[in-house]
Amino acid sequence: MLEKLMDKIDKSNNNINKEFVEKAFNFAYEAHNMQKRESGEPYIIHPLEVACILADMGLDANTIAAGLLHDVIEDTTYTYEDLVNNFNVEVAELVQGVTKLGKIEYKTKEEQQADNVRKMLLAMAKDVRVILIKLADRLHNMRTLKYMPVEKQKEKAKETFDIYAPLAHRLGISKIKWELEDLAFRYTNPNEYYDLVQKISEKRVEREEYINLITKELHDSLLKAGIQSDIDGRPKHFYSIYRKMVSKNKTVDQIFDLTAVRILVNSVKDCYAALGIVHTMYKPIPGRFKDYVAMPKPNMYQSLHSTVIGPQGKPFEIQIRTFDMHRTAEYGIAAHWKYKEGTVNSENNLDFKLSWLREILEWQGETSDAEEFMEGFKIDLFSDEVFVFTPKGTVINLPNDATPIDFAYRIHTDVGNRCVGAKVDGRMVPLDYHLKTGEIVEVMTSSVPKGPNMDWINVVKSNQAKSKIRAWFKKAKREENIVKGKELLEKETKKQGYNFGELAKGEALEQLLKRYNSNSIEDIYALVALGDIMASSIVLRLKEQFLKGTNKNDLNNLKNLEEQINKNNSKITNQREDKFRTKSPGIIVKGTTNLLVRFAKCCNPVPGDDIVGYITKGRGVSIHREDCMNLAALKKEDEGKIVEATWGIAKGSDYITELQVEADDREGLLSEIVELVMETKTHLCAVNAKSAKGGTAIVSLKVKIPDLEHLRMLMRKIKKLKGVREIYRTKS
Repeated sequence: MLEKLMDKIDKSNNNINKEFVEKAFNFAYEAHNMQKRESGEPYIIHPLEVACILADMGLDANTIAAGLLHDVIEDTTYTYEDLVNNFNVEVAELVQGVTKLGKIEYKTKEEQQADNVRKMLLAMAKDVRVILIKLADRLHNMRTLKYMPVEKQKEKAKETFDIYAPLAHRLGISKIKWELEDLAFRYTNPNEYYDLVQKISEKRVEREEYINLITKELHDSLLKAGIQSDIDGRPKHFYSIYRKMVSKNKTVDQIFDLTAVRILVNSVKDCYAALGIVHTMYKPIPGRFKDYVAMPKPNMYQSLHSTVIGPQGKPFEIQIRTFDMHRTAEYGIAAHWKYKEGTVNSENNLDFKLSWLREILEWQGETSDAEEFMEGFKIDLFSDEVFVFTPKGTVINLPNDATPIDFAYRIHTDVGNRCVGAKVDGRMVPLDYHLKTGEIVEVMTSSVPKGPNMDWINVVKSNQAKSKIRAWFKKAKREENIVKGKELLEKETKKQGYNFGELAKGEALEQLLKRYNSNSIEDIYALVALGDIMASSIVLRLKEQFLKGTNKNDLNNLKNLEEQINKNNSKITNQREDKFRTKSPGIIVKGTTNLLVRFAKCCNPVPGDDIVGYITKGRGVSIHREDCMNLAALKKEDEGKIVEATWGIAKGSDYITELQVEADDREGLLSEIVELVMETKTHLCAVNAKSAKGGTAIVSLKVKIPDLEHLRMLMRKIKKLKGVREIYRTKS
């Protein structure tokens, strides 16, 4: 097993201390001696394979040793100090860094995943070799994923798609990125994967003959021109083909460029000379040429791409690059590793190569919402790009559909804050204009920093620009935002029948601050004012936390619930209810107050209802709703007893009304309805529930409410409960 690793080290042409690597292997072998993998193989095979992947990437002795030891701290009794004493601080730090990332797993709750990704970014900022080891670890785990349970396979595959493949792409390590994507594709879409493999393999011989013909023609033509080259046909990766089929709505038979021909030459000059020969031999397809040599991708990728019509009229893709460019394309950041030779020149400076990481760390510190962070993280890592120029000819790369505002903030924060207009190729354009590759962009600025417009947040595409716009508003209007945010939260909390001060305290407040990555409640207020967090979202979380602390046993136990309600009802005697009703609650009858009035039990009117009075014998005026069915019968009997009635002012009065709810008959329905009534601070006088035909449940409620507005609010909330079909006030 060790010989395999040493062979790979020899092939990488690195001056590596093999004795040091062998010592790490022996240490890991002893540490994992009694452990087995899910496949039943000795555990040491996994760290050995990780080390082999790192050796293929041409990494240094300390990184390969750390790859062999990467699970020692986590899975054995050995400690960080043991690694320092047996090896060195550098190896121990790398292993410690990977150990902290070892527990990253895909979660259903995005905030937990976001916390893990933040840790990974910080570890990368300290030493990018940590993530290189982690990528090698993930690659071997994906290669052996078949031994895991099906659910675990899908979970790991989705996490690979979401995090590790995009990271490999951003670091320029296409060799690992493509394999990770194909392996993840195999487990997330097994039917599509195996169907595609079968269809492509059916025509493999025919395709290889075609590519061999092209390769020979190209090699002969380049040789005649004095250009030394290495040409091969590279089959496209399955996930790449599948993505093309989905995006263009085509079958595999309709996609001709399943194979790309790659030409490797010695110099940049030879790249362009080879391109001229290719375009002379085969007709290029317009709009399909890309020059990543003059304008490299942010992940350092360089190559000339062109699609041409080959023999038999079949199109194929051709890539032309130097041998150095090819190594960078395969191994990305690892191909420029500064520890390999001790130092590197300024052109290959890693700090410059990892500037994107600094930008992510910058804006993620400004982002409190976990979902927004994960979305932005994925966009930054795996999005299409446009390349535009400054008036002086500097190339600036931006996300696809970026605007002049994105461009301004990429130049400098102050330029973005002072931006008032833009010119593209010498003509004025609106600030929401979508930039295209090759355009020259000029930003017009004001002499006085007016600051950005809040609407820009919805216009810009780069997370860097968004974070800088938010930062300006947070700094410039913090006090104002604190006041505004507090008002919004208090208003929302009051609307839901609570007090914000009572909800946002103790453990609930601590969890809220942690959830939104904030230091104080003032930070939360400011975020709400800026629109970063919805007030309703915060109140909902606080409410959930508050209700967890209440005793819900009675609510969850229907029998106890009904006993509690009946107990409360027994206290409301008929005598007390009559007293309540005979009291004059602000009713004006024909312009006169202080008459003996009572509310009709048949329709239970409440303030806001259209009402009329009916003169009764010995019991004063009975108040009915205008749509009461009994009132219609009384009118026919003696219309002369009907009198006009209106609502006056009745402070502190409550009114009884009855509601009927029709819903799907399901477990817990009554408990949820009653809980909601209590949450809205509504007095519940009585409740009755029964099952009807067709799986329907009928729930009757008698509630005491202050006015019609409160009643409508209660009815709206009940209507939103799962399975509720209809809610209405009962009429006799």
